[in-house]
Amino acid sequence: MIQLEILSGKQAGTAQVVRCFPFRVGRGPDNDLRLEDDGVWDRHFDISFDSANGFCLKTGAQAIIAINGQQIPEALLRNGDLIELGAAKLRFFLSPPVQLSLRARETLTWVALGVLALMQVALIYWMLE
Repeated sequence: MIQLEILSGKQAGTAQVVRCFPFRVGRGPDNDLRLEDDGVWDRHFDISFDSANGFCLKTGAQAIIAINGQQIPEALLRNGDLIELGAAKLRFFLSPPVQLSLRARETLTWVALGVLALMQVALIYWMLE
């Protein structure tokens, strides 16, 4: 998962978590992230994922985008890249990983070790009789 942090514009201070690709950004209603700032086209850019290359940003037909201050129609995104489109600025981040709870697995392991220890004590007691 990735995250787009909106740094400037009408939605400044918010973040959008991206879970499915291609992810579309623009002014139009059919986009995954709608930005209604000046200079934003109806379909400004798409972010797609390629397992060989990573996250690729491609601009729309007439849209202009700057990544880290350089105008480019297409780029491979890296963690921390600054995306400028019209009056809006976005920061591209990899989402922080979520640690799943291992409490149930740990409890089951300790119970199994306890049962095993009790069985060994019972076996030793049975052999001594």
